[in-house]
Amino acid sequence: MRAYSESSQEAIRTRDLLKDWAGEGFLTATQYQQMEPETVCDLRRTNIFLRIVLFLFTLLIVVAAVALFFVVVFSRPAEQTTGVFLLIFAPISYAAAELAVSQARLYRFGIEEALAACSVGLLCAGLQAVTRPNGTDFLIPSAGAILSLWIWHRFGLAYALPSAMIFAVWLTADWTSSQTAQHVIVAAFFAAALITVAAIRPRHRFTYLNDHYSIAEALLWLGIYLAINLKLSSQHLLVEWWGGFRPADEFSRPFYWATWVLIWCLPPIVLVRGVRLKDRFVIAAGVVAAFLTLVTNKPYLGWPRHTWDPMLLGALLISVVLFIRRWLAAGPDEIRRGFTARRLSGKDKRWMSAGTAAFGLVSPNTITPSPQTGTPDVHFEGGHSGGGGASSDF
Repeated sequence: MRAYSESSQEAIRTRDLLKDWAGEGFLTATQYQQMEPETVCDLRRTNIFLRIVLFLFTLLIVVAAVALFFVVVFSRPAEQTTGVFLLIFAPISYAAAELAVSQARLYRFGIEEALAACSVGLLCAGLQAVTRPNGTDFLIPSAGAILSLWIWHRFGLAYALPSAMIFAVWLTADWTSSQTAQHVIVAAFFAAALITVAAIRPRHRFTYLNDHYSIAEALLWLGIYLAINLKLSSQHLLVEWWGGFRPADEFSRPFYWATWVLIWCLPPIVLVRGVRLKDRFVIAAGVVAAFLTLVTNKPYLGWPRHTWDPMLLGALLISVVLFIRRWLAAGPDEIRRGFTARRLSGKDKRWMSAGTAAFGLVSPNTITPSPQTGTPDVHFEGGHSGGGGASSDF
């Protein structure tokens, strides 16, 4: 049922572990050379930067090809006709992704990912054009969620699960107009999926699928938290955050204050779960949930926000981090119950390098100031000495 064989996935996982261990000095060069041939597989991979570039280029090619088809074949196609052809292009795009994996043996290469993503987009766009007059809008998020889940399972793409979660939120909006019911249904959906993942995950504790389900569990915990935090998922979010506090009159008071209690109870539960499993993704989800609780507490209570609030929050977070780091470092060999503050893998360095590069692309003027243009009317005046025909203006 999966696009890649178990042996290939395990070989890639083992190869990445060997590179990390060798980079951190846990393996000698001789040991690495002896074990490295055992991790060879036939899948073609690339680095994260080229992967992003290939994804964007493939996405652009698919969109341009579809647009060119409509320009050449139809002058002004009807909406139903456009929808039918988009529904035809969706399976073609998905089939191309399958061929890229089965024939070209691409793995996290960007091309097969973009083709799979385009199949979801074309399917939803086609259904939107075909079903709009019929009042069957629920088919769009349903089909998008099902296809996204299938891509997550088939290709192992972690970001396909958030796509399915977004479609699930969209689906509940078509079922009921009650804001309270929508939040409850979404939280119930994610809770059911979380229970399923938690039940399946122990079987793959020591396989390549452990990270796969670890990321899924962390995303589902965050989805549940966002569903119950009304200050992050309410339709009046921008009004409340930029226009001052506004009572959430679309929610009953018992439900409103029940969610306030839950946003304080959920982060400790997630953190305990992550610590027990020694799962860094779930721990990160708990930390993010705790941070969001601190940020949204004042809007929940209707208290005014001040300009020094971020400074106090930053000081609190720094204090907590320093305390935990010193507490771990004070243990035997800087280890307490299997946790340490020492870096044991080179993955952190790669993530920091990628984050630095991304930050530089997003805000280049922050790192390199833009050149200042001079004013032609400004002269270096005021000098009294000159010679060789030079005047006092220079």
